[in-house]
Amino acid sequence: MTDLPDNAVEFRQLSKTYQGRGKSGPKRALDALDLDIPRGAFFGLLGPNGAGKSTLINILAGLVVKTSGSARVWGFDINGDMRRARRAIGVVPQELNIDPFFTPREMLEVQAGLYGVPAADRRTDEILAAVGLSDKANAYARTLSGGMRRRLLVAKALVHSPQVLVLDEPTAGVDVELRRQLWAYVRELNAQGVTILLTTHYLEEAEELCDKIAIINHGKLIACDETRNLMGKLDKKRVTVMLTEDLDAVPDSLRRFNVELTGPRELVFSYQPSTTKTAEIIAAIQDARLSFAELATKEPELEDIFVQLTSAPDAN
Repeated sequence: MTDLPDNAVEFRQLSKTYQGRGKSGPKRALDALDLDIPRGAFFGLLGPNGAGKSTLINILAGLVVKTSGSARVWGFDINGDMRRARRAIGVVPQELNIDPFFTPREMLEVQAGLYGVPAADRRTDEILAAVGLSDKANAYARTLSGGMRRRLLVAKALVHSPQVLVLDEPTAGVDVELRRQLWAYVRELNAQGVTILLTTHYLEEAEELCDKIAIINHGKLIACDETRNLMGKLDKKRVTVMLTEDLDAVPDSLRRFNVELTGPRELVFSYQPSTTKTAEIIAAIQDARLSFAELATKEPELEDIFVQLTSAPDAN
């Protein structure tokens, strides 16, 4: 294949049903899911526990067999062209599955050998330096801290220079400084053209890092859009007004708004920008002969959208 694919990963009507044991019946983890991950994207995959995120990733990694539908990585079908599909993807799992008796250098060399990377083309030292493990290259993995092991998993996923890097909850239980270092490196990879697929429970991470986000719930896709468009879809805003004098109650002239007196000098307005403008609220405050020292607006956050979508009746 000489032409680069438009989508780094494609799912078509992908379904997975786990057969239950005993009294528990079959469980459908993925339900006819269609999803495209564009080439070069920093793509976020969000959903509550049990939504199907890990099943989706494990199907890509070859750890779970799909029930029906199809999946392609870099244009290669994961079943019909399995070898090339696997070479196009690197997966960083949630679990710290590292052999304690190997050193990081040995581990990367073995992993590169498994992918058929010739010795002359291996980038072991370069990758170890990139993830900050050069000084631990010859230490047994069992002596590494949890954060170092997490970085080693990222290194393992990169030995064959995959076009797609999948990060499954990579910063769970990781300290803030390591998280910052990891994201700096992943951003650099993305800038070099590597497509990133990230699952995370840290919504602020997805909001800051990802240019496009999909949300799944109960195995179904319930939203997929550019991050800025998702943020704009939540028709909700708050304005906090700090007054210069105390109030005992909300003035009658302001009761037509959804407003709450949260402190003697603090009014909080919750409104829909599609029907109410901030200027209207300011004008109403002035008409009520109130003076304010400070005004702060709060835009919607990804968490608001996530909660709204996953708690909607049609998401169940």
